Amino acid sequence: MKRTLKIGLSARLLHPRADGKGLESKTLQYLEQSVAQWIMARDVLVFMIPSITRDGMLDRSVMRLSDYAKNLDGLVLQGGADINPAAYGETELRPEWAGDRTRDMYEMELLHEFLECGKPVLGICRGAQLINVAMGGALYQDIASQLPESAEHLAEAYDRHAHGIVLEKGGLLEKRLGNPAQCQVISIHHQGIRTLGRDLVVEARAEGDGMIEAIRGTGRNFLLGLQWHPEFRRPGDEDILDCLPLLEAFLDAARSRRWL
Repeated sequence: MKRTLKIGLSARLLHPRADGKGLESKTLQYLEQSVAQWIMARDVLVFMIPSITRDGMLDRSVMRLSDYAKNLDGLVLQGGADINPAAYGETELRPEWAGDRTRDMYEMELLHEFLECGKPVLGICRGAQLINVAMGGALYQDIASQLPESAEHLAEAYDRHAHGIVLEKGGLLEKRLGNPAQCQVISIHHQGIRTLGRDLVVEARAEGDGMIEAIRGTGRNFLLGLQWHPEFRRPGDEDILDCLPLLEAFLDAARSRRWL
């Protein structure tokens, strides 16, 4: 009988407003329901991992993110705000692309701690970009303005916006997903991977412009980043790629790690 896995999910952060009252004057940490339920679809327990922010009342010496890495079986980095360009040695080209430096630092520490413990990591959308930047890679701050000839990667349709991808031959995705006739994914992002980080390989690219849509680590750890949102696929939607086999690959890695 398989043991129930405990999977950590990074938190999104909502920072206090200068003129905020009540909850708007506090730092909120939350997750999107769809990503938690997608992970739970394979009968695992999901735990949101809170960051320890400067305005919190908990002393960092009391509890560390490494404690979560030691006690949980794997990590999922969810989507959300842009990554601050300072993380890859640049200055934001526009103020609205400054992202969330606090969250960057929190998730990079989380990623480091789980990798140090030999635990598997799966990044979704921003999570894939975070993995790439943490490994020394860089991003397009805004695909549409820096690559005017690119395909549309962000649209008002949001979780109904889809485009095609091409899987790399011989990669993990091809092994787990086969060679499906339909490779449409729900992909919503205005930033994208420009240069690949160390010890990473490309697993999928967007049709048309070749934008990197999936990356994988080549080390001993299971490390996978998906630029698209597998959790937004609706049950029975045959037009969108079913990525549950990739979730199962992540969970298989978590199970095998429990016995080491």
